[in-house]
Amino acid sequence: MPNASSDEANVVPGRIAQRTLAARNARYNDEVRRLLDAALELMQQCGTTSKPRVVDIVAAAGLSNDAFYRHFASKDALVATLLDDGSERLRGYLEHQMAKEGSPAVKVARWVEGVLSQADDDIAATTLAVLWNGGSVGQGPASGRHFASGPLSTLLLEPFAALGSTTPELDASLVAHATFGKLSDYLWQQERPTRAEIERITDFCLSAVTRS
Repeated sequence: MPNASSDEANVVPGRIAQRTLAARNARYNDEVRRLLDAALELMQQCGTTSKPRVVDIVAAAGLSNDAFYRHFASKDALVATLLDDGSERLRGYLEHQMAKEGSPAVKVARWVEGVLSQADDDIAATTLAVLWNGGSVGQGPASGRHFASGPLSTLLLEPFAALGSTTPELDASLVAHATFGKLSDYLWQQERPTRAEIERITDFCLSAVTRS
C-alpha cells in the first residue's frame, strides 16, 4: 500500500468519527425527546395534585438517571425546556395567524387572541400542570409569570411601527407583559376570557400606539 499524506491518512478516520458523532447525536436527541414526552404526560396526568419526580420521569421514558442528568441539571431545567418548547409552538401559531391579515391593527388582534387562547380548557390544563411543576412561583423561567412574553413580543414590532409607534420595542414589551400577565391570571384562576374581555384587552393594546 502506498504511503499517504497526513491529510489523506485522516480521511477515513475522520469519516468514521463523524459517523460515530452523528449516531451519538441521534441517540441523545431521542433521549431528550423521550424525557420531555414522558414528563409532559405525567404532569398532565397529575395536574396540580402531585408532582412527578425525576425517578418517575426516567422510568416512564424507559431511560436511566444518567441519561436524565446528561441533558438536564434538574427537574426545573426540564420544565424550563418544556416551556421553551411550548413558547416556540405558540410563536409558530401566532406567526401563521398574523400572516393571514393585512391590517396591522388586525394583526395585533390576532396576536392577543392567540395568546389568550392558551387559557382554553385543554391547553390551559397542560400549561398549568407544567407551571405548577416549575418550582417557586415568581422565580426563574419556569415560574409561569410571562415566561414567553419577551420572545413573542417581537411579533408586535412590525405592526406597532406600521401603526405609528415611535418606540415599538418598548410598546411591544409593555403590551406583552400586560397580556401575558392577564393570561397567567386566567390560568391560575382556571378561567377563560370572554369575547368581551378579549376585545377589551385588544383595545387596550392598540391604545398603546394609536392614542393621540
